[in-house]
Amino acid sequence: MLVIRPLQENDLDDLYTMALNAGKGLTTLPADRQLLQSKINHARETFNQRCAPEAGLYLFALEDIATGRAVGISGIQARVGLDEVFYNYRLSLTVNASKELGVHVRTPTLQLSNDMTDTSEICSLLLSDEYKGGGNGLLLSRCRFMYLDEFRKHFSEKVFAEMRGVSDRNGQSPLWDALGAKFFDMEFSEADKLSGLGNKSFIAELMPKYPIYVPMLPDAARAVIGRVHENTVPALKMLQAEGFNFNGLVDIFDGGPVVEAFVHNIRTIRDSMNRYVMINRKPMDLDAPPGERAMVSNRSFRDFRVTTLPVRFIGPETVRMPPEMAEALQAQSGDSVRLAPLKEGGFWPIHSHREGDNFDETSQNRIKKYRSHSSWD
Repeated sequence: MLVIRPLQENDLDDLYTMALNAGKGLTTLPADRQLLQSKINHARETFNQRCAPEAGLYLFALEDIATGRAVGISGIQARVGLDEVFYNYRLSLTVNASKELGVHVRTPTLQLSNDMTDTSEICSLLLSDEYKGGGNGLLLSRCRFMYLDEFRKHFSEKVFAEMRGVSDRNGQSPLWDALGAKFFDMEFSEADKLSGLGNKSFIAELMPKYPIYVPMLPDAARAVIGRVHENTVPALKMLQAEGFNFNGLVDIFDGGPVVEAFVHNIRTIRDSMNRYVMINRKPMDLDAPPGERAMVSNRSFRDFRVTTLPVRFIGPETVRMPPEMAEALQAQSGDSVRLAPLKEGGFWPIHSHREGDNFDETSQNRIKKYRSHSSWD
């Protein structure tokens, strides 16, 4: 069984191995043990509510219960740009026209922007190669939206993701070579590492503040603006299926696109529902393809847990699960849990928005009875 949970102190070795295997270009998770340890510490402070809500870093691990290994990670930064300036390039147009000469020229430009300041960011998505497929990437990505919805007061109304841009096998970025390297005597890989270590603001502040005219850049650099790395295409498609769209901003180093969505428009959140746990002690067939599975989460801020189960076990008021799944979710019979479809376009038995969130009096009386039993009769 695979379960999403908050990142723990003993995940450092697994996290370092994943970061090392990811290669260059994953800015938020460089293969640096000291930095990764600081991120774990920050996440633990956040879940234990020992830091200001706007400074929170929520990092989730995908754990293989059978081995105890962390095999994936994803995260949410509560707010960006509060402790240091957060920069992007905005793709804009400069128009020059002359009626007398019959000239009307539209020139694309890159303009330094701080537009995402005070906005929540989803980040740090990484999955071990041997666990790719079977809906594991979907679970790792979409579990964050269930947490966002459950604790909306800690996050902004709009969330964004800064996607990894194009770089070659040697970690060279065409946009950095054409632009950033002209102002800094360093390779892209070094600039990327410094960015991951928290020096991105310092580098950005030394970049030119005036607009960059895109036609003046080499063809190779222009071609990668707004494009993602080939390894990031699946992550982008997942976000697009959730309702995220390109907002005209790109990363200042590699030109990767920024996509955004309002929380209430995210598909996982729109389709989610609440049900009460019924523990079934009889054998259950838990096999089902991703399109027929649902994510199920407890509703704990500090000990958030998510796993998946077949949608056929979801009823009008309850969801059935075996004891080992309830234990992994830290849930008991009668507890309220949240459910959402794992895959877009998959089978989802109940289509009304948040059906089951508000039960009538008869249903509430049934739930009291359910709580007095530990198993499904």
